[in-house]
This record gives sequence, C-alpha cells and structure tokens, in this order.
Amino acid sequence: MKLHFEPDLDFQLAAIEAVCDLFHGQEICRTEFTVTRRRSARGMGLVDLGVGNRLTLLDDEILKNLNDIQLRNGLPPSPTLASGDFTVEMETGTGKTYVYLRTIFELNKRYGFTKFIIVVPSVAIKEGVYKSIQIMEDHFRSLYANTPFDHFIYDSNKLGQVRNFATNLHIQIMVVTIGAINKKYVNNLYKDTEKTSGEKPFDLIKGTRPILIVDEPQSVDGGLGGSGKKALEAMNPLCTLRYSATHEHKHHMVYRLDAVDAYEHKLVKQIEVASAAIEGGHNKPYVKLLSVSNKRGVIMAKVELDVQTKSGVSRNEVTVRA
Repeated sequence: MKLHFEPDLDFQLAAIEAVCDLFHGQEICRTEFTVTRRRSARGMGLVDLGVGNRLTLLDDEILKNLNDIQLRNGLPPSPTLASGDFTVEMETGTGKTYVYLRTIFELNKRYGFTKFIIVVPSVAIKEGVYKSIQIMEDHFRSLYANTPFDHFIYDSNKLGQVRNFATNLHIQIMVVTIGAINKKYVNNLYKDTEKTSGEKPFDLIKGTRPILIVDEPQSVDGGLGGSGKKALEAMNPLCTLRYSATHEHKHHMVYRLDAVDAYEHKLVKQIEVASAAIEGGHNKPYVKLLSVSNKRGVIMAKVELDVQTKSGVSRNEVTVRA
C-alpha cells in the first residue's frame, strides 16, 4: 500500500510560505570552511572543504519580512528581532511533520540552503520523524524534480555521517534527540575523532550554520537551567524553526492554526471543552427561576431549590406565590 499526500492544502501551504518568506530577498549562495588539512607525499597541502548555509540579509530586512508575514496572518508584529527563533503553531493532526519537511525542500529551491537538523525530545518521536521522511520520499522527489537529498539519524557510533553532512553539496537532513547533543562532557559529538579526520563532530556541525527544526520545543528547551535551549544555541544555527500545537514560549510567531481554526477548516470533527464542576457541594444556596405566571391577579413562580430532607439534599421544583 502506498500513501497519497495532497500537495495543495491551503493551510499547509500558508505555513510553508510563512517560513520561506522570512528570507525574501536572500540570494542563492553558500559558505565554505576548512574541514581538515592533509599532506601528500610531495608535501603539498590538500584542503577538504565543508559546505554550509549562508545568510546575506541584514536583521532589519528579516524583521521587515517577519512583520509583513505577521500582518498577513493576523498576528501581532514583533517590535524587534530578539533572536533567530521563529514559531509555527499547528494543531495536532493537521500535518505539522509534512509541513516542516516540505519547508526544507522549498527553502533549498528558493535560497539554496542545504543543511538541516531536526531536533526532537524523545527516541519515539525521532523514529516517527525518520519513518515519515522515508514514507514521503517519493512524494517530495516528484514535487521537486528529484532533488537529491540524504537523511539519517545521528548515531555516536557513526560519526562519519557527520563529516558527510558537513561536506556534501546536496540537501542533508539529520534527525537527533536533544538528549544526544546536550550531554557535553560524556558525548562523542564533542570529542576529537579520526572518524571526522581529527575534527570534533560538533565543530563541523557549527561550521555548516544549520537550520534547526525543533519538533515540540516545549519539551526540547527544558532540562536543568534550560540546557536544551543552550545546546541548540551552541550549534550556531542560521535560524531555529519551532513547531508545536502547545508552545510554552512563542518566539516570533509567523503562523498559527489553533484548535478553532482547525475546526473551521473541517480538519477535526468537534471541539470538546471540559469544565470543572463540584458535585455534592451544598454550602451555598441554590435557587433557579423556571417560570412565572399571572392568573386572575395571582402571581406565581415555579423555582428550583436545593431542599434538605431526611435522606440528604435534593433538588426540587417548588411553586411560590406573591
């Protein structure tokens, strides 16, 4: 069985456009950096180059783009560009994973960005995201003219993949849990290794200026003293795109599809609101007027009362007259 994905759902396209338009005016370019230096038998130096994302826009230009997007989507404009974090709020079940995966290909098509890291809070979500990429691979290849791309789950025993991530010219998608990158002193990611030609894998990642995509940031940012957020910032990202239905911190909101919007788009069948009610709480009097009548000048009213009886408190209807 092969799944079919709708490529033209308006609410998903709007979320993709909201992120891509942040970089309106950006030229297609890349940055290069030295990965390692080796010597040949003749003594001539050979330099291996890493390839990374490059941002040419100024903060003022990004802020203008951001405000234009926010006004278009009915969101309050950010007064300043406080950080490179941007928030997309999408209700559960509306295709959040599809949206951020397709955003990767759209950002590459428009601006040439190639290095992307998807950061998730747990192993279960990591496996789910990786499986989604595999399932949607043919769909994205058909939409984007077979644009080549590599995807892998970060594994501390396969650090050669990190070197390939840094040096490959094609789209690179790394999927990693926050737990794999925020344990600095016991993590191979921060140690020199021959698997990356003597470089620290983390330094190679930083050199690429990756675009971070954070799935469920309210669960990723936490830890003692916000260790998750600090680990993300240490990766020197070009920007951080944050996707969730329940954000704790809404950094520069660019798109929102909340529960009410999802219902209006007929993406969910109904909205249920759970309310708190106290049962058996009779310390306060209860009186409810049910009806009033006036017969031949006699005014009567039917009311509902809490009445104390031998067996306890019961709610009864009582008729009273003026």
